[in-house]
Parts: sequence; structure tokens; C-alpha cells
Amino acid sequence: MDDYPALSVFWSMLWFFLWIMWLFLLFKIITDIFRDHEMSGWGKAGWLIFVIILPFLGVLVYVIVRGKGMTQRDVKSAQENEAAFQSYIRKTAGTAPAGGSHVDELAKLVDLKDKGALSEAEFQQAKAKLLA
Repeated sequence: MDDYPALSVFWSMLWFFLWIMWLFLLFKIITDIFRDHEMSGWGKAGWLIFVIILPFLGVLVYVIVRGKGMTQRDVKSAQENEAAFQSYIRKTAGTAPAGGSHVDELAKLVDLKDKGALSEAEFQQAKAKLLA
């Protein structure tokens, strides 16, 4: 341990951490290039070549020029995934999106029966139709 002091260990760990962060950012940028549907194929090819040929400069320039759009695409993707997940849950649970569940409809029928708008026979018929 005497030939590798603590400060050198610190610097080695710092450079390793920065290298890993740069790799993460590089892969994030490459996926963002292919995710952008508004960019033309030539634009995608140009950015990809720039990021691969001059990796450090390419990543820095991409983040400066297109960083805001990157964030917006991430947010849009997250919102679409959340909406799809919520839709899947509603479909699987068998409930309607907003106030259209059987319990709400049954409560409305009971309320109409209590107000006298529905007779007992009409209430039973509507209830049977709703529960079928």
C-alpha cells in the first residue's frame, strides 16, 4: 500500500466514476437520437457519427444543443407509459375510467327509486340489466 497513496486511490476512483457517468450519458444520448421522431434520418445519422467519432465533444455539444428536448421526450415517454399502465389496471380490474363503475350506476338507480322516479319493477329490471 505504500507505493499507491490514498490520494492516488481517490483520483483513480474519481476518474473511474466520471468515465462510468460519461458512458451512461453516451448511451442515453444514443437512445434519445433514435427516440426523436421529429428528426430526419440524415440528422440522426449526423448526430450519431458526431457522437461516435468525437465522443467527448459530441456528447457535450449534444447536451448543450438538444438537452431541453431530451428532457421533454423523457417526460412525454414517462407520461405515455403511466397512461398505458393506468389503462391496463382499469381494464384488468374491470372498472371504467371516470365514474362509470357498476357501484355508481347502482347508487343512481337506488336514488331514483327513493325519489319515486322508478317503480319497484323498473328498479329490479334495471338492476338485473346492470348486474348481468
